[in-house]
Amino acid sequence: MNLQQMRYVLEVARCGLNISEAAAAMHTSQPGVSKQIRVLEEQLGVDIFVRQGKRLTGITAPGREVLLIAERMLRDVDNLKSVGAEFSSEASGKLSIATTHTQARYVLPRVLHRFMRAHPGVRIRLHQGNPTQVCDYVRSGEADLAIATESIGEQPDMVTLPCYQWNRSIVAPPRHPLLKLKPLTLEEIARYPIITYDSAFAGRSQLNSAFSARGISPNVVLSAIDADIIKTYVALGLGVGIIASMAFDAKTDKGLRVVDAADLFESATTRIGIMRNTYLRGYAYTFIEMFAPQLSRKAVAAVLAGEEGNDPGL
Repeated sequence: MNLQQMRYVLEVARCGLNISEAAAAMHTSQPGVSKQIRVLEEQLGVDIFVRQGKRLTGITAPGREVLLIAERMLRDVDNLKSVGAEFSSEASGKLSIATTHTQARYVLPRVLHRFMRAHPGVRIRLHQGNPTQVCDYVRSGEADLAIATESIGEQPDMVTLPCYQWNRSIVAPPRHPLLKLKPLTLEEIARYPIITYDSAFAGRSQLNSAFSARGISPNVVLSAIDADIIKTYVALGLGVGIIASMAFDAKTDKGLRVVDAADLFESATTRIGIMRNTYLRGYAYTFIEMFAPQLSRKAVAAVLAGEEGNDPGL
């Protein structure tokens, strides 16, 4: 057995059991992938995939264990490469970050500006998606770090480190009736059409819970993947927006007004996610500490090492 066979079975699983798609992604032929998977199964003495004729229809119980081990093996290979790169060229490399639009647009620019000035030889790559997709980027090895809220804290195969807490604001066109209300209440907000994040994003479950706890069914007329889209439709008069407070910029959002709604909703926590047993380059620790100053290299390394009693917290 060899590492390429491991890559084949993982890619087939990632592509929804579509061998043709997996072969195309790995720039090889479908028969070649099928043959190598069969060879690996014969060497292991178990079937990894369930078959109906020539089609793969599922993953067997031993196959699930094989995939987990293969993923760990390939991650360890990447770790070995990182160790070599760390000591052969400490000033250069790449840092791949998977994150949501809100983080990429409103939080990361100032952090990456500082980081890139301190590490001009490091190339940055950003992957954007919803929190689940962000975790998948890290799990597949396409990204080193995940930065998001919501489901990132529920990944058993990842170490997740709390970075900062945030809450929400209401955005509306000038002279909207909600802007004059003191105090602002959920009942008053629910009188108007609401535009907010898609259900996979930025604390949407906490928003739903807040209304549900008061027995209110908000009229969400439009949900979007990022705050810029939400603000665009609010400016058109289609409803009031509920966005992360960090996503309102008084300089660029001059056509809108904002009201703090922190007392109406439970705060959310943005976290950094890293696969367990991952070897991080030195500059990755620097980036993490720039993003969340309480996450020192010593604290992060202790958590990654699984040392008990080491919780960086907030």
